[in-house]
Amino acid sequence: MRIGIFGGSFDPIHIGHAIIAQHIIGSGAVDRLWFMVSPVNPLKADKKRQVADTDRLRMVEMVSRPMEGVETSAFEFTMPKPSYTIDTLNALQAKFPDDEFYLVTGGDNWQIFDKWRNSEEILAKYHLLIYPRLGYEVNIPDELKDRVKLVDAPIIEISSTQVRERLSQGLSVRYYVPDEVLGYIERKQLYRKSEQE
Repeated sequence: MRIGIFGGSFDPIHIGHAIIAQHIIGSGAVDRLWFMVSPVNPLKADKKRQVADTDRLRMVEMVSRPMEGVETSAFEFTMPKPSYTIDTLNALQAKFPDDEFYLVTGGDNWQIFDKWRNSEEILAKYHLLIYPRLGYEVNIPDELKDRVKLVDAPIIEISSTQVRERLSQGLSVRYYVPDEVLGYIERKQLYRKSEQE
């Protein structure tokens, strides 16, 4: 089975993530797509802004549950921290040897992919599906075109940072995040100004 791995902190997940996942699974590029929720990254300067792993995981589950072929994975929570993509992919391949893994990433990450840990090993062993990001041209060398593909997904310019900033300012994020996620954020009072300081 071809499984797409769409990793991120999803802090919080927003409609852009959902649209990209829906587009990729609907295009037939993979058979299944897993939202791979990353644990708190100790190297991130703004880690204090990240809500609890369990809250982020629950919000991602709310998005994946009604989507056919899409599920949420906490696999990286069991990995040594910080978790690097190559380690996650290798551990997944060892656990699911009959499956083929596709890394889903944005055009912004593709531009700096050579700076990723063991990027050459990732390219040698796994497939990449790149979704477009505004302002980032995606150039794929001919020798990689059998393993790296540009997905014709819509460009959604919403970021988790924007969502957090709006919430911290007391602004509405309706339509930025799915309704169920919005209800969860409001019930749990996540991303309020007092939490950001």
